[in-house]
Amino acid sequence: MLSSSRVGNEDYLEHAIPMLNQHLLTIKELVFIPFAGVSISWDDYTAKVQSALPNYNVIGIHQFSNASKALENAQAIVVGGGNTFNLLNELYQQDLIAAVKKQINQGTPYVGWSAGANICGRSIRTTNDMPIVQPPSFDALNFVPFQINPHYTDYQAPGHNGETRAQRIQEFCILNPKMPVIGIREGSALLLQGDTLVMKGQLDGVVFEGVSQSVIEPNKDLSQYLTL
Repeated sequence: MLSSSRVGNEDYLEHAIPMLNQHLLTIKELVFIPFAGVSISWDDYTAKVQSALPNYNVIGIHQFSNASKALENAQAIVVGGGNTFNLLNELYQQDLIAAVKKQINQGTPYVGWSAGANICGRSIRTTNDMPIVQPPSFDALNFVPFQINPHYTDYQAPGHNGETRAQRIQEFCILNPKMPVIGIREGSALLLQGDTLVMKGQLDGVVFEGVSQSVIEPNKDLSQYLTL
């Protein structure tokens, strides 16, 4: 569950390649879900990911005649970033939620960045995106039983008087005091393997729980958040 597709001025997915290689091991074929792409066509999005990952064969799920069958036969499932609402809406409209969950729960490796990480949580209610479409539900894949906030940042632009990211997440926590929200910064990721959850990357993350906020150091074991 990668926070972002880029870090600073690096090339697209450059920072993620070592993590992908370690996570995917001998896998060479990826079924890519480009549904978060709105201002880019799904064909172009798939080609962009293929260009960034030349050592893999990347096939867009929309390029299969039977998307459910493609998931069933997938060596690994990869979900790109973009608009989280559009991504989740397409998964619902194409009746693919159960199929994705089934394959991952049976052990098929999953990689998602930004919106693709957001949908791994309990719901998408802590996404940063504008709700440009209305999915049938905000309920997501629930691979982890908490909320995720990719692209987490403490930055506040000079002269900007709107709420900070932390304040927005705190609003969620006030109304949902028993639901943790884990913020992952650019270049960071949550790695779920079996019953173990670890923060990867070079930067601290943050977890919001009720009225409290605490720092998550790189490589910290977060497995306790899997038993909520």
